[in-house]
Amino acid sequence: MSFIVDPSVEEYAEAHTSPEGDLFERLAAETHEKTTAPQMMVGRIEGRFLGVLVRSLRARRVLELGTFTGYSSISMATALPDDGRIITCDVDPDATSIARRYMDESGHGDKIEIRLGPALETIATLDGPFDLVFIDADKPNYENYYEAVLPLLADNGLLIADNVLWSGRVVEDGGDDSTQAIKAFNEHVKNDSRVVSVMLTVRDGMTLVQLQAPTPLK
Repeated sequence: MSFIVDPSVEEYAEAHTSPEGDLFERLAAETHEKTTAPQMMVGRIEGRFLGVLVRSLRARRVLELGTFTGYSSISMATALPDDGRIITCDVDPDATSIARRYMDESGHGDKIEIRLGPALETIATLDGPFDLVFIDADKPNYENYYEAVLPLLADNGLLIADNVLWSGRVVEDGGDDSTQAIKAFNEHVKNDSRVVSVMLTVRDGMTLVQLQAPTPLK
């Protein structure tokens, strides 16, 4: 489902993105059949993009906030080396039960650990560094998640926040609590001198964040 790009352009882009195979097609179909918000699933373009980032970073440790039915987790796991690991956090046992089945079927399930419970509580128990952090959970907590995970990010790591354009509502006045939270998060990242960031119009918007390189001593 496209939120920002014209649907015909999105379809063209998806048709020219490498398919991820039958497992992902079945996962997408079950997600649409059994969940009330299937648009939360990342889909082929974003899934492939996450995999490319994992591979490009040569990541070994990934933290994901927002498992849903596992599309993004599996996309990233397939790009990890055999000793790579993902910790993925969610509060929905029904969605994660679907995720677990497909993770295990994918052949990469041993790389993925699901932590069921509030993500901030899980983050407080973790040690860094993580090579990649993907934030795709409840929007009112985005800024809290960002501040909690930034100290765990590797020096050359990458933090990715999803849904930062929020169906275009970020350019409108007012908005509900989630809209206001996304707007505040976007401003927070833009004004954070600790990082460099770029906002992309991929699906519903993604912001990529890296820590600023230390200033060399003179």
